[in-house]
Amino acid sequence: MESTTELTTTSVLLLGFLLGLHHAIEADHLAAVTAIVSEKKNVFTASIVGGLWGVGHTISLFIVGLIVIFLKLQISESVESKLEGIVGVMLVALGVNAIYKLVRSDKVHAHKHSHGDVTHTHLHTHDEDEAVESHHRLSPRSVLVGMVHGLAGSAALMLMIVPLIPSALVALLYIVIFGVGSIAGMMAMSLLIGLPFHFTSSRFKLLNSGIRVAAGLFSLILGASIIYEHFIAA
Repeated sequence: MESTTELTTTSVLLLGFLLGLHHAIEADHLAAVTAIVSEKKNVFTASIVGGLWGVGHTISLFIVGLIVIFLKLQISESVESKLEGIVGVMLVALGVNAIYKLVRSDKVHAHKHSHGDVTHTHLHTHDEDEAVESHHRLSPRSVLVGMVHGLAGSAALMLMIVPLIPSALVALLYIVIFGVGSIAGMMAMSLLIGLPFHFTSSRFKLLNSGIRVAAGLFSLILGASIIYEHFIAA
C-alpha cells in the first residue's frame, strides 16, 4: 500500500513538472516574454528574462495555492476573467514599450575632435540598449509580468488538480514542481526566442528592427484581443 502511495505521489509530481513545461508555451506567455527579450542582445540575458518570469509566476501560484488549500477558497469565473483582461492590458503595454524603445534606441550624436589645429565634427549613433542592458538584467519587470500571469488563467489550470490531492504537503510540493517546470520551460523558450535578436543585432540592423517590431505587434495585438474578449465582449 505504501509503495502505491509513493508511486501515486511521484506520478502527480511528474505530471506537475510536465504541465509546467507545457504551460510555458502558451501564446500570452510567449508574447510577454518575446516583447521583453526583443530588447536584449545576449542570449544568456534572454534566458534570465524567462527564468525571472517563471519565478514571478510561481510566487503567485504558491500564494493562490495556499489560499485554496488552507482556506478552501476558489477564484470565481468573473474574477478570473478580469484577471485575464488585466493580462491583456499588460501585453498591450509591453508591446507599445517594445516598439517605443526601438524607435528611441538609435540616437544621433555630434562629436567634435581636434587634431592639432584642425577641429572637425562627425555624427554617429549609440545603441541605447547597449548602454543600459547590463544594468537591467535583474529587472523586476519580468518577475511582475510572471506574477500577473500566475494570478490569471494559469491558476485555473493548476488548481484543477490541487484540490484533488489529499495531502496538503504534496499539494504544495506539486505547486513548487509545477513552478520549476514553468521556469525551465520559459528559460528554454526565452533562449530560443533570443537567438534571432542576438544574431541580427550587429550585422543585420534592418532585419533586427523588423523582428523587434513584429515582437511588439504580436504582444500588442494579442493583448488587444484579450481585452476585447474579457472586458468588451463579455
